[in-house]
Amino acid sequence: MNFKDVGNGQVEGFAVIKHCEVKSAKNGSTYLDLTLSDKEGEIFAKIWDYTPSLTNKIEADMLVKVRGKLQKYRDNDQLIIDRIREAVDSDNVSLDDYVKSADYKGEDMFDAIIKIVSEFKDEDLKKLVLYLLEENREKLVCFPAAFKLHHAIRGGLMMHTLSIVRLCEGVCGVYPFVNRELLISGAVLHDIAKTTEFAISGTGLASGYTVEGNLIGHLVKGAMLISEAAEKLGTDKEKSLLLQHMVISHHKEPEYGAAVRPLFLEAELLSQLDMMDACVYEIMDATAGIKKGEFTNRLWALEDRKFYRHNDALLDVNLF
Repeated sequence: MNFKDVGNGQVEGFAVIKHCEVKSAKNGSTYLDLTLSDKEGEIFAKIWDYTPSLTNKIEADMLVKVRGKLQKYRDNDQLIIDRIREAVDSDNVSLDDYVKSADYKGEDMFDAIIKIVSEFKDEDLKKLVLYLLEENREKLVCFPAAFKLHHAIRGGLMMHTLSIVRLCEGVCGVYPFVNRELLISGAVLHDIAKTTEFAISGTGLASGYTVEGNLIGHLVKGAMLISEAAEKLGTDKEKSLLLQHMVISHHKEPEYGAAVRPLFLEAELLSQLDMMDACVYEIMDATAGIKKGEFTNRLWALEDRKFYRHNDALLDVNLF
C-alpha cells in the first residue's frame, strides 16, 4: 500500500474500500472490518468502537483518506484506523488512480486474441471460439480474473487469458505435435464463464460471487456455454467435447474444483499453463510489496509458503 509515514507510528494515504462489514467483538462492542486497496495491493483494516453515524458514511467502492497504525495480525499487515473520510475534490485524487488494472487495455488484449483465432485453419474451432468471444465481449474486456487471488484487477481476465495464449504458442513451438489450435481454443475459453461467476462493483473489481457462480461455477458453466454454442453452430461433436473437457478439468484436481482430471495432452498442458501463469502472478505481486532481501507474508494459495525477494524484478508482462 502506498501510505506515507506521518510520525508517531502512524501512516496516512488514500485507498479504495474493497470490502466493508460491521462485526461484533468478543466484549460485545461493534467494529468495522475493511479491506483497503490501491494499485500496489491491499490491506486488512479495522475501526474499533465506531459510531453508527460514522459507519453510514463508509461503504464499499468509496475512495477514502485514512490515517492509522500498522500492526501484524497472523503474519499479515493490518491497519488500525484512527481517522477516515471520503476523498474530496481538493485532494486532487481520482478513483482510477487507486484501482489496480491490467498493464494493457482490455480492448487491445481482446483484439489480439481475436486476430490469433481468426487465423485458425480449423473452421469449427474458429467459428465456435469467435462466436463465444463476441457474445461476451462487453464483459471480457473489463472483468477481473479472480475475486481475491491472481489477476484480481480490472482487465485481469484478458491479461490472464492472453498470457496463457502466449505460453501456448511457445509450447507449440517446442512441441510441434501438440494440436496448437485446440490448445489455444481451450486457453481462450477456459475462464470465459467468469463473466457469469462474479458480481462486479463500481470499481470494476469483483465484490463477490453471483448466485450462478456459487451454484454452478465457471468450469461447469463454461462447458455449458461451449455445448450450447456448438449445437447452435453445428460444431463437430468430438471437438466440442474436447473443449468442454479442457474447461471442466483445467483446475486439475477435484479439491480445486475440477470435475475431472485432464485426460488428453492439450487438456493437461492447459491445466499446467493456467497454474503457471497464476503462480507467477501471485509470487511477483506479493514480492512487489516488499524490499529486496525480505520475505513475503504466507501465501495460503501457494501452500502457505513465504517467498523471498532476491532481486528488483517487477510484475511486467510482455504480451505484445
